[in-house]
Amino acid sequence: MIEYGINVIGENSIIFEPVTIGFPSRDLLGKEGFIGVTIGDNATLRSGTILYAGVRAGDHLITGHHVLVREHTTLGDHVSLGTGVIIEGSTTIGSHVSLQSLVYIPTNTTIGDNVFIGPHAVLTNDKYPPRNTVLQGPVISNNVSIGAQATILPGVRIGKGALVAAGSVVTRDVPDYTMAIGSPARITELPEEARR
Repeated sequence: MIEYGINVIGENSIIFEPVTIGFPSRDLLGKEGFIGVTIGDNATLRSGTILYAGVRAGDHLITGHHVLVREHTTLGDHVSLGTGVIIEGSTTIGSHVSLQSLVYIPTNTTIGDNVFIGPHAVLTNDKYPPRNTVLQGPVISNNVSIGAQATILPGVRIGKGALVAAGSVVTRDVPDYTMAIGSPARITELPEEARR
């Protein structure tokens, strides 16, 4: 394991080589003794994982291979990050969250508890790249499921218990307990099986 800064890793954690923790953000380059990463108990970090300084994770963090979590990100308990997941930093993720392989989470995103995001889903934070100076990622409420290859635009709020169908492009807020489907996504009632 490659360590930068001062790191705290909980008990019963399994770390496969190579893993890098506490990697310095731009403002910490060349400095020593900075606060690195804090991880709770029972973590499993697979090879290629890189966690920047300022990452805070609860118990039972699991990463796939080649996961990148940037600075000032907070992860709750029982978070699973699939292979190739990128979290760009200054992001808050709740507990019991599963991000499947190759999910992209931009800076300034909020994800609640009990959230599933399918493979290759992309959340965005810049309406007019690269000209926008205010970056605001989506807000994903509790108990949300987002299907594979869905795209969520900047600042969009996905309501509690909502479902985003695979391949959808969500350009506006999704109310609680509804489904967004299509490109651009239209709002419909939840299917009966999803209501359960």
